[in-house]
Amino acid sequence: MTVLNSAPGVADLYPTRGKTEVATARVDPVVWSAPDARGPIRQSDLAGFERDGFLAIDELIGPDEIGVYQAELERLVNDPAIKADERSIVEKASQKVRSVFEVHKISEVFARLVRDERVVGRARQILGSDVYVHQSRINVKPGFGASGFYWHSDFETWHAEDGLPNMRTVSVSLALTENYDTNGGLMIMPGSHKTFLGCAGETPKDNYKRSLQMQDAGTPSDEALTSLADEYGIRLFTGKAGSATWFDCNAMHGSGDNITPYPRSNVFIVFNSVENTAVEPFAAPVRRPEFIGARDFTPVK
Repeated sequence: MTVLNSAPGVADLYPTRGKTEVATARVDPVVWSAPDARGPIRQSDLAGFERDGFLAIDELIGPDEIGVYQAELERLVNDPAIKADERSIVEKASQKVRSVFEVHKISEVFARLVRDERVVGRARQILGSDVYVHQSRINVKPGFGASGFYWHSDFETWHAEDGLPNMRTVSVSLALTENYDTNGGLMIMPGSHKTFLGCAGETPKDNYKRSLQMQDAGTPSDEALTSLADEYGIRLFTGKAGSATWFDCNAMHGSGDNITPYPRSNVFIVFNSVENTAVEPFAAPVRRPEFIGARDFTPVK
């Protein structure tokens, strides 16, 4: 049954957070631009993104540039004022900064990265329109015990708690340190973006305060994850600092703990189409804060 949320005329195409877990076939395109649209992505790579839900580039940012972003990350995570800011998430055990949100507004260095055509140009080509930043953050996984991110679809949360109506959103993860196959790298189930998995269980008020440290609501069942992994397999992303991975908002992904001595850090930028702006949450009692789910829809220029 199609359910309308509090925004008049906006259909809930992807029901979630109900009594039971429900799989829904994707009705939205994956690549929104016309086949002949010009952009930095080759048509063969766009076809791969359509099929698999991701696009990896070995060296988006060269060695001469990456040091600037590494130094900015170190400055931010070691600044006591940033650590005390509500936009910072701190590891429970170590009390070290795990993530800093809205980093493109905190830092001009990362603001320039958002505007870099190598980054935003690919987002525009995939989404077929101008884009704005729905979310940005730096993620820090220092060695010796930094915790991972459990399997999830970002769109499930962005739809349920932020009010994004359609799957017209793409993320890019830019590695700021080398990603080995042992230090908690990004894992994606290729092709999983074609099925939306509506999760069971209501959304608690202020759920974001817990979910950013340990996800609970919006987590798929073991049975569903096993079925998806059996059907699609799991791809682990490795690469040197400066490598980047774009992935569809509905791709099932996660990452493990980092118990190696080698840190893994990245900057994560979520671009949403200006034609898919947020309405009221589809399955949550209140909106999340704007530093997590933006309500400023100004296009990136």
